[in-house]
Amino acid sequence: MTSFFQALPNSPLISFTLLLLVILTIPPIFERLQLPGLVGLLVAGVFLGPDGIGLLNAESETMELLADIGKIYLMFVAGLEIDLAQFRRTKNRSLGFGFATFIIPMMAGILVGRVVGLGWNASILIGSLLASHTLLGYPIVNRLGVVNNEAVTVTIGATIFTDISALLVLAVCVSVHDGDFSAASLMSQLVALGVYAAIVLFGFDWVGKAYFRRTGDEQSNQFLFVLLAVFLASVGAQIVNVDKIVGAFLAGLAVNDVVGGSPVKEKVEFVGSTLFIPFFFVNMGLLLSLSSLATTLTSELALTVMMVGGLISSKFLAALVAKLLYRYSWNEMITMWSLSLPQVAATLAAALVGVTVGVINISVFNAVIVMMLVTAILGPVLTGRFARSLTVTTALETVDLSVLNEEMPIARPDQSERFTVLIPIYNPYTQRYLIEMGALLANREQGYIVPLAIAKASVHMDDPQLNAMVQRCAHLLERAIAVGEEFNVASQPRIRIDDDIAHGISRAAREANANLIVMGWSPTTSLQARLFGTVIDNVFWSSHCPVAVMRLLDEPVNLHRILVPVKNITPQALQTVRFAQWFAETHAATITVLHVCDRFATQPEIEQFQDKLDQFIAQSATSVPIIPKVICQDNIAKAILHQAQSYDLVLLRSVRRRTVGGLAVSDVTTAVLSKLDCSLVLFGDTTWKPSDFNDVEANFMA
Repeated sequence: MTSFFQALPNSPLISFTLLLLVILTIPPIFERLQLPGLVGLLVAGVFLGPDGIGLLNAESETMELLADIGKIYLMFVAGLEIDLAQFRRTKNRSLGFGFATFIIPMMAGILVGRVVGLGWNASILIGSLLASHTLLGYPIVNRLGVVNNEAVTVTIGATIFTDISALLVLAVCVSVHDGDFSAASLMSQLVALGVYAAIVLFGFDWVGKAYFRRTGDEQSNQFLFVLLAVFLASVGAQIVNVDKIVGAFLAGLAVNDVVGGSPVKEKVEFVGSTLFIPFFFVNMGLLLSLSSLATTLTSELALTVMMVGGLISSKFLAALVAKLLYRYSWNEMITMWSLSLPQVAATLAAALVGVTVGVINISVFNAVIVMMLVTAILGPVLTGRFARSLTVTTALETVDLSVLNEEMPIARPDQSERFTVLIPIYNPYTQRYLIEMGALLANREQGYIVPLAIAKASVHMDDPQLNAMVQRCAHLLERAIAVGEEFNVASQPRIRIDDDIAHGISRAAREANANLIVMGWSPTTSLQARLFGTVIDNVFWSSHCPVAVMRLLDEPVNLHRILVPVKNITPQALQTVRFAQWFAETHAATITVLHVCDRFATQPEIEQFQDKLDQFIAQSATSVPIIPKVICQDNIAKAILHQAQSYDLVLLRSVRRRTVGGLAVSDVTTAVLSKLDCSLVLFGDTTWKPSDFNDVEANFMA
C-alpha cells in the first residue's frame, strides 16, 4: 500500500484525477458550512500536499502548468467580466483607490522592516509585498452577481495598478541589490510597459473584431482565438519583465468588446471557472507549509504579527479612505477591503524572487507564507459575508420613469396580431392554475392562449411509445381548452414532437410569435438536472420572449396580495413591478414593493430610495394600489420570508446567468424558495442588455 501511494504523485493522470475529485466535492461541503468554496480548495491543497498525505506536489510540472493557467485565467476573467462603460466611468476612482491601497501598505511594510532591523532595500521590498493583492474573492462577487457594483469595479481596476507597481518596485530592489539599477533602466522598463499595454489593449481589440467578423458562427475557432490572445498577452508580459497576470488582465479588457455576451464568452469562462481557476486555488494550498508556519510562529513571531497586522490595518485604512472620498457604504468599503486583502499570486512570486537573490531572508519569506495563509482565508470569508448585501450600483441610477410607465414589461403585438400566451403543459394536476393564469393575462389584452404539449421524439415515427405519448398530449390539451373556455379565452392548442423539450418550447414560442411563456416551477433535484440544467433553465436562456415561471398554490383570481422584493431601483427591477401591476389589474389585486436594506444604511440613503419609489408609483398609469415598504435587516432572506407570510404571491425577477449547473440561484433566493409557503412567480424579461446574460450564475433580485 505504501508503494502504491508513493507512485501516485509521479503520474500526471492521477494528479489530474485527484484535482477533478477535489473540485467536484469539496466546495459544496464548505458552502454547506457557510464558508466560501475557495477556502475549501485551499484546505484541500494543504491536506493533499507535503504536510498532509503527500499525494500532490506543487513543484511538479503538472501542478505548475495547471496553476499558472489558473492564475492567468483568474485575471483574464476579471478583465473580461468588467462592464467597460462602468470601468471607463470609474477609471479615476480605480487609480485613486489603487494608489491608496498601494502606498499605505507600502509605508506600513517599510516601517515593519526598519523596526525589525532590516536595511532600506529589504524594507522597501517588504512594503511592495504588502502593497499588491490577488483577487481571490472575485469568483465570489461574480457568483453573487455584484461584479458591476462600482466599489467592486474600482477594486478590480485597482489591481492592475497595485500589481504593476509592486512588480516594478521588485525590479528596482533586485537591481539595487545587484548594483545594476539606474534611472535609464527604469525609464526603459516603463516605456516598454506602455508600448506593450497599447499593443494588447488596442491591437488585440482590432484584430479580434476583424477575426470574429470573418469567422461568423465558427465558435470553435473563435474560442481558440480568445485562448491564444490570453496566453500571447501573458507571454508578452514576461518579455517586458512584468508578471503574466498583468498581461492576462489586459487581454481580458482587450477582448471584452469583441466577445460581448456571445456564446464564445460563455464557453471561455466556463472552462476557466470549472477547471483551471480551481486548480490555482488548490495549488495555493499545496504551497502552504504547516511546518514552516509552526517554525515561523515560534521563532519569528514578532515579525509575523507585525507583517500580518500591518497588512490588514493598512488595507483597511486604504478602503476607509476610498469610502470617505467616494461616499461608499460600509458594506462596499468592507468588500473593497476584503477583495484587496489576499496576498497570493504577485506577492508569492515577488517573495520567491526576493529570497532567491538574497534581498530578504528566509524568516521574512516564512512570514510572507503565514500572511498568505491568513489573508487567503480571511479575504474570501469577509467577501462572502459582506458582498451579498451590495447593490448593482453605488448610487441610484438615473431612470426615466415616465418612459418605463409607458412601456409594458411584455412587448405588445402589432395591430394585425393578437396577444399570445404560450403555456407548456405536462402535469395534469397543476396545469389548471397555469392555464387560468395565462387566460387572465391573455384576456386582458384581448388575446389567446397556446397550450403546448410536447412528445419526446423517437427514431421511428410509428413507434408505439411515441403514439402513446401523442395520445396523452391530446388528452392534456382537451383539458386545457376546457379551462380556457371557462374564462372566455380562445385557445390554439399544439402538439409538438421534438428531441429536446426545452428547445421544443422555445421553438414553438417563436413559431407562434408568443408574447409570453407561462411555465410551472419544478425544483432542481436530479443529478442530470444539476449537471446539465433543467427545462426551465434552458427555456429561460433560449426564449425570444419573457418567461414567467410559476408555483401556484391557489387559483390566480384568489391571489389578491402581491409582494415584489426589489434590491435597488433599476429599469429591470421597475419592469418587474410593472409586470406585477399588469397581473394585478386582471382581478383588482394590491401590490407591496419591498426593499430590505442593511443595518448600516444611512437615513438619507433610505429616504432617497423611498423617494425614487414614490415617484414611480405616482407616475404609474394604473388603478392598482402600490404600497412601498422599506425595512432594515441584515438577513434579507429571513426578512422576505417574514413579510411573505401576509401575502398570497411573491414575485421575483430572475437574472439569467448561464452556468453548467443551469439556473443556480443566489443564497438569498435559495433560502426563500426552500421555505416560502405562498405562491411564487419568477419573471424574466428578455429585453435586458446583453451583459445581463453573461455566464457564471442565475441570480434573483431579492
